[in-house]
Amino acid sequence: MTAHRGPVSLRLRVTAAAALGTALVVLVLGGVAWIGIERQVTAQLDAKLDSVTQVTAANLTSLRVLQGPLPLPPDYAGTLRAGGLVVSTTAATLPQSPEGWSDATVDGTHYRVRTVEVINALGATLSVGAPTAPARSTITGLHRWTVVIGLGAILVAAALGWLFAGVAIAPLRRLAEQTRRLGVDPGAPPPQGSGAREAEELAGALRQLLEANADERARTRSALETARDFAAASAHELRTPMTAMRTNLEVAATMDLPESTRREVLADTLRTQRRAEATLGALERLAAGDLTSDADFVPVDLAELLDRAAQDATRTHPGVDIRLDVPPTLTVVGLPAGLRLAVDNAVTNAVRHGGAHVVEIGARDGRDAVYVAVTDDGTGVPAGEREVLFERFRRGAVAAPGGSGLGLALIRQQAQLHGGVAWFEDSPLGGVRLVLRLPRAPS
Repeated sequence: MTAHRGPVSLRLRVTAAAALGTALVVLVLGGVAWIGIERQVTAQLDAKLDSVTQVTAANLTSLRVLQGPLPLPPDYAGTLRAGGLVVSTTAATLPQSPEGWSDATVDGTHYRVRTVEVINALGATLSVGAPTAPARSTITGLHRWTVVIGLGAILVAAALGWLFAGVAIAPLRRLAEQTRRLGVDPGAPPPQGSGAREAEELAGALRQLLEANADERARTRSALETARDFAAASAHELRTPMTAMRTNLEVAATMDLPESTRREVLADTLRTQRRAEATLGALERLAAGDLTSDADFVPVDLAELLDRAAQDATRTHPGVDIRLDVPPTLTVVGLPAGLRLAVDNAVTNAVRHGGAHVVEIGARDGRDAVYVAVTDDGTGVPAGEREVLFERFRRGAVAAPGGSGLGLALIRQQAQLHGGVAWFEDSPLGGVRLVLRLPRAPS
């Protein structure tokens, strides 16, 4: 089974990069030094050999001198020839070579050879050889030192890279520790990067992520609280009609009732069922509003929307005088379905619960907001109830039977979704006026 290897640390990566970079530099410079050392030592050997050869050749001026021993340094080899015959030589006789530079090996010893002409009248030549072993030994030693120095430079670069990388990543380590602390203690302060621009940028990105996460948690918590309240209120509101329907059905099923009483029980059950159905529809619309997102907001031609709402209200309430007072063009950014729902509910409330015969749908353009008003001539809403009626499942003292108690809650919800408010005020027609204030751009 293959063991899982974790990711390589940034510090080790920096160290490896420093060592690799140094190794490349050492390889290039070491190669140049390697070749330069060999050429330099060989050039020094050739210079010394040429000097010795010229001095020796200058001393060979007569046959008597030619017949004597060759004045050469120890370990050097030399051979003097005249007409192809060896006139004088050292212990090691160098092979005959043309004038100039050459290499020769005599008795296992390698020589660098310089050949020059001496005593032109005799056609004599002098070959002087310098052993290359000392030079090769020098070259090998210098090459070895080059390798040692190169490896040392790589090790020093790696050590310095490890040291400086530790200093460089210290801000990141502190940032990681602060982030880990947040996982244990959500109340810990947010990460604060310092000492490096990259750490500060990363800390800023983490703070933004944490803020977004906190906002999302807050929205989730709010949604859960809303869902709990929604479920509790729904259960409470639906329990009464469901209990009434069950009682009616049990009575109808278990008792021998006169036909008129049975019809009355069934009619009451049907009314209760319609009330429960209306409540469920209103709850569904409330839930849809709670799930609205910013992407649902679009430019809305409010004048056209209110005109259609007035036409539909005229058909829905044929005995009511529906009036419209809006400017020719009026645009807001909002939820088209939500705004239409609010206006329809306001008109329905005025007719059903207020007994209105005249309903006026109006709108006006304010400096920083748009105001939509539904004004009626009905019975109105007592001043003490005008605020509490916007709460869910709240019904007025003079409300008609069969309502869900959610119509005005839906209106306020839509106003709040648009960043606005909804309220009641006195009506010039004698009933009540419901006003929605809608900012031009929802907050």
